[in-house]
Amino acid sequence: MKGISCMNIDENLLYSFGGEDKMYQPKETIFKEGDHALYYFQVVHGKVKLNNYNEEGKEFIHNILRKNQSFGETLLFLEHAYPMNAVCIETSGVIRLPKINFIEMLKEHPDLSLEMNACFSQEIYYKLRMMQNMASQSPIRRLEGLLDYLKSFHEERCGDFQVAFTRQELANLTGLRVETVIRALKKMEKAGSVKLENRKIIY
Repeated sequence: MKGISCMNIDENLLYSFGGEDKMYQPKETIFKEGDHALYYFQVVHGKVKLNNYNEEGKEFIHNILRKNQSFGETLLFLEHAYPMNAVCIETSGVIRLPKINFIEMLKEHPDLSLEMNACFSQEIYYKLRMMQNMASQSPIRRLEGLLDYLKSFHEERCGDFQVAFTRQELANLTGLRVETVIRALKKMEKAGSVKLENRKIIY
């Protein structure tokens, strides 16, 4: 499963343009809301979440990124600060490439720009789909919208798809309480739309 972010640049190419390895510990912040966008980031190993907190302190997760997925690149083309935080969920290794080097790399390798445009289009599609689902009062519809989207990146789209997110992560991605997600999944299991096996979610 590729996940929500699809950009994956060859690591050797990143290193050749000045990319550097950075190690982060669980709960360590890579950047926070309000910081200026200065780097392209690509996960080598581990897990990173992009999140916000509302006025009551409730967390909302925009994305969870794993190996070979990138983040932060969209803001490199704008003069705006980050609208979210990037925080490590577990010990993670990340390649960090300075903005000026990143732009130079795109100039010398225009094929990367085409791939990046495709990724940006996917992100916009995801946001539009999620806005539609978030407007629904039905937890099941919210979950089905998210799972449909995640499965669309899976090679076996017509077969069973193992969801790579915990129930808490699904709750934070959909704006639901984890208890609501658990109840909705049980209803979906009874309806036959998901299978729950050893805490794994098969869709």
